[in-house]
Amino acid sequence: MTGSLTKGILSWGTYLPYRRLDRTTIVAVAGTGGGKGHRTVASFDEDATTMGVEAARAAMASAGDVVPNTLWFSTVAVPYLDKTNATTIHAALRLHSDVAAYDAVGSVKSAVGAIRVGLSSDAPTLVVSSDLRYGLPGSGDEAAGGDGAAALLLGSADDGPLLAEFIGRGVATEEFLDRWRVPGENRSKSWEERFGETRYAALAPAAWAAALQSTGLRASDIDHLVVTGTHDRANTNVARSLGTRTDALVDSLAVTVGNTGAAHPGLLLASALEHAQPEQVIALVVLADGVEVLLFRTTDAIATFTPTRTVEAQVVAHGTITYGRYLAWRGLLTVEPPRRPEPARPSATASGRSREWKFGFVGSVDSEGEVHLPPSRLDSERRAMAEAHGTIVTYTVDKLSYSLNPPVVFAVVDFDGGGRLPIELTDVDAAEVEIGGRVEMTFRKLFTADGIHNYFWKARPIRGEHTDKGAS
Repeated sequence: MTGSLTKGILSWGTYLPYRRLDRTTIVAVAGTGGGKGHRTVASFDEDATTMGVEAARAAMASAGDVVPNTLWFSTVAVPYLDKTNATTIHAALRLHSDVAAYDAVGSVKSAVGAIRVGLSSDAPTLVVSSDLRYGLPGSGDEAAGGDGAAALLLGSADDGPLLAEFIGRGVATEEFLDRWRVPGENRSKSWEERFGETRYAALAPAAWAAALQSTGLRASDIDHLVVTGTHDRANTNVARSLGTRTDALVDSLAVTVGNTGAAHPGLLLASALEHAQPEQVIALVVLADGVEVLLFRTTDAIATFTPTRTVEAQVVAHGTITYGRYLAWRGLLTVEPPRRPEPARPSATASGRSREWKFGFVGSVDSEGEVHLPPSRLDSERRAMAEAHGTIVTYTVDKLSYSLNPPVVFAVVDFDGGGRLPIELTDVDAAEVEIGGRVEMTFRKLFTADGIHNYFWKARPIRGEHTDKGAS
């Protein structure tokens, strides 16, 4: 690491999509596949970038006054090539232009690489990882995968109270062919399962021993063990071989979420942190084209830290989705398109002129205190509205508008503290919408035209932790 200050985790945030696919429903349609439990499913209006925004918002909401100097975004499910995806997250977070934004994309290992960069930086760094995982219908990848995002705000003790100090690392890198995907394909392929398992099992002892030696710890000193990678058998094998206590292993979320690929190291690390007590040691072991081990020790500050949304709460609060709707959202089942003209591609110049509004959801306030949405050029005061809650005063269910998930529900929302706006609702079924319902804002994708993703904000219901509504 550069510098002499202790580095570590200042804050974290996670995001799991609202919808869940019951794996037992797969075999009736695909004739094979499926299994027990559920997997998370990104909505038709979500991608890796929008989920990354939600995780990053959660991390920054709990970060106090700490502002990152750099933003790194890691994903395998890249919304754009050539164009930097991290700049969209940068804009949605309303970060200053002097904050750098970079992508680290294309492989699951890029996520742990971005964390290493953040821990080596001399200034606060926001590391966001996000992924959509799926395979061919009926495949093991389809059932075992999951969608989600995680964000870690990393820095030094000078930046703010560290929740967990970075204390050691071990690495073992080797070139071997385990899992791969050619650009342009949506299906990953893997070599014979036993081969990958033996390679990871052979590499893990060296990386593990190096991490422990760098800290003077023993395997029995590890309080929370995270072992993650896209090779489930290797994960299980390696976890058993490390010599830690049996109660130290952190739940992989395989039954309730699925494997979220590049997002999974951050997601499971966040889950471990949520259950950790002060002065406990967390080991993050990532199996991806080699083995990477990161060791953290929690501080007294973790006892008073409250995440914006815990992983556990998001696992519980969900709605279901049918397998057919899942296939249609993923583009794996061709369905009748909306019988309306497709939307025109968004204008780059118009988006640039309205950047604050389009990406940051920033309104304005006039001299009499009235909030204008969108902002008025006549008002000098600006007000960020992305974190504002609101109340539905009226709504309509539109079966004629172009949408990949009809019908579209539009609502007129009165925001707390002022401001009224007609806006689309998401993560909601038409039957559950009601006047007086409470909503919060979420960053989504309106549509894609000519390869351009039209990002903007939608409203979603504020639900209790035990909500479980169905979706057709």
